Amino acid sequence: EWPETGRLALYLLGLRATCPLPEPGSQRLLVTWLKYYLEEDWAGSRRHGQPLTSYYQYSLGVLALCVHRKRVREEVIHRLLAAEHHGRFRHTGGSTVDTEAVAALAFTCLVQERLVGSRLAAELQAARRRVRRRMVEAQDPDGFFGNVYSTPWAMQVFIATNTCRTQPAYGRAMAALLENLDAFTTAATMAQVLPVLYGRSYLDIASMRCQEELDTLMPISAKPPTEMLGNMTVRLVVECPKPRCPQHRLYDRTVSAPAGASLLDVLRAATVQGPPNFTFVTQDTSQGPFLSRVLGMEARQQQRSYWQLLTAPGTSLQMGVADYRPHDGETLILRLSEW
Repeated sequence: EWPETGRLALYLLGLRATCPLPEPGSQRLLVTWLKYYLEEDWAGSRRHGQPLTSYYQYSLGVLALCVHRKRVREEVIHRLLAAEHHGRFRHTGGSTVDTEAVAALAFTCLVQERLVGSRLAAELQAARRRVRRRMVEAQDPDGFFGNVYSTPWAMQVFIATNTCRTQPAYGRAMAALLENLDAFTTAATMAQVLPVLYGRSYLDIASMRCQEELDTLMPISAKPPTEMLGNMTVRLVVECPKPRCPQHRLYDRTVSAPAGASLLDVLRAATVQGPPNFTFVTQDTSQGPFLSRVLGMEARQQQRSYWQLLTAPGTSLQMGVADYRPHDGETLILRLSEW
């Protein structure tokens, strides 16, 4: 089976943050599974020199083990150090901010928890400084590090290294984040942004004193969203690169949907408005529905392919299919891409 490195890492981080009743046997088993996944993740792709899943998931695994104060084999740490040093985090046409940020948090945690020797600690600190410098240099004019979703990860690095007060880039990012909080609608994305809003990082989970944590969670009654009347029309385009698809453009037609509908609703509407017939399949993930198959063409993680979501002429969307809400007259592009 495909390693569940990232999913199990996020679960263990969440488990530690909730201060559960002590069940050492159960938690030890999960930690053991995560160590196993880290080895399987790499062993299955030795000839490529990179994890089967991604360096993002691999870094999450190291971070989760560190937060649980579990030692990680030095070989595993050196794999991440080598990837950072040689620029292997970069995906084709994508941002590396979230991956570099998670790796930097893992490096910081290993040093703070004294889980490595002094020589390796010095290498980790140097790598962390390089990552932080690249983030500052690559900050967008709008204040984001990469995009709205990778920004909280980057900000956690500044918080964890106590540099947020002396770094102007952090203040610009916070201002941009506060203006775009409506983008964080899923449990996974909210879990990334909430610590930042309180000046915390995932590393703070490791030092929590659970016996002092008060149960202050209070239910709230959310107001129902304002209903939007009428319909909208969007243009839906599906593209596949040559030579895999000689035709290149597989689908191009206008689709009618209720005003305020999500991209996922638009795709559902397209399935009943043929010809030509439109089909798609999604998979449930911790980040919400993930578009896995369109018109019978499947995006395979083994082949490092995915369905990229864009708005014409070529702007990559900052949200997933269930979160993005197109506007009337917009052209949406589903493009089978590689990373």
